[in-house]
Amino acid sequence: MADQSATKGRRKVRVGTVVSDRMEKTVVVSVERRLAHPLYGKQVSRGKRYQAHDEENEYRVGDVVRIEETRPLSRLKRWRVLELVQRPE
Repeated sequence: MADQSATKGRRKVRVGTVVSDRMEKTVVVSVERRLAHPLYGKQVSRGKRYQAHDEENEYRVGDVVRIEETRPLSRLKRWRVLELVQRPE
């Protein structure tokens, strides 16, 4: 039988901007992605907001952070913050 860890996929990682830090131990991260329009080929941006776990309440609005997919932590939280990428000046 094959090794179980080798058959599992890796966790998804995204980079986005914190848009809300009002909740306890949770931040809302907005992730933008750019793709070509299926018919016209023009670059369009699509966005999605993820609720991510922030154990120490250390991230603030405007921070660029890296988030990772994880097990369900609450009704809407399936991501956790890995690290700070950039803090606004």
